[in-house]
Formats: sequence, structure tokens, C-alpha cells
Amino acid sequence: MNLNHLNLCVNNLTEARDFFSNLFDFKLSDQKGDVIAVMTDRTGFTLVLQSNSKKVYTYPKDFHLGFYVETKSDVDQFYTKLVEANIPTENEPGIVRNGYTLYFTALGGILFEVTCFSL
Repeated sequence: MNLNHLNLCVNNLTEARDFFSNLFDFKLSDQKGDVIAVMTDRTGFTLVLQSNSKKVYTYPKDFHLGFYVETKSDVDQFYTKLVEANIPTENEPGIVRNGYTLYFTALGGILFEVTCFSL
């Protein structure tokens, strides 16, 4: 069994669509106005972004989206992309639970993790 897709509710569809496109290389497959954007990554995973202008979405404290990369250099390069995009991070990448990891918060409070386990 493989996880096929995720529906992520976001507060600003355009911001979220551009964020996933520019930082994580997701490609836009379809968009329905300012309500739904369907995106895919290079592995075929589908991310559905959904927004409702009448509702503010919040996630629990420990909810996060985790991305694995191949090398420590990939984590460092991602960190550089964040800095260049003026997306703040609380810390630089470092060793967390046997991985080289970067955590940051974006899109109105969603926690993100980028980790490499090849140390």
C-alpha cells in the first residue's frame, strides 16, 4: 500500500501553490479557481491544496510535513533557498534523531521538516 495523495487545507491558495512549486518542485496539474490546486511531485505523489476564504485553518502543534533528501548538501541547499526567499527559520540545519535536519514554519503556521539520514 502506498500513500497516493494528501489534501492540505491552506489559508492562501496562491501563496501555498507558489511555495510548493518554488521550494519543493511540485508541478501544478489542475486548479479550480481560488479553492483547489492539484500538484504532483517527481515521484507521482499528489498534493491537493484547498482553501476557503471564510475559514482560517490551523494545525496542532506537532503536525508537520516531512521531506527526505539524499545528502546533507541537499539540506544545506534547501536552507539557502529559504534564506533567499526570505522564509525565516528558527535554527540552521543540524543533527536531530540520527538525521541532518532543518525545521521551519511557513504558510501560516505549518511546520516543515527537511531531513537527510545519510550522515
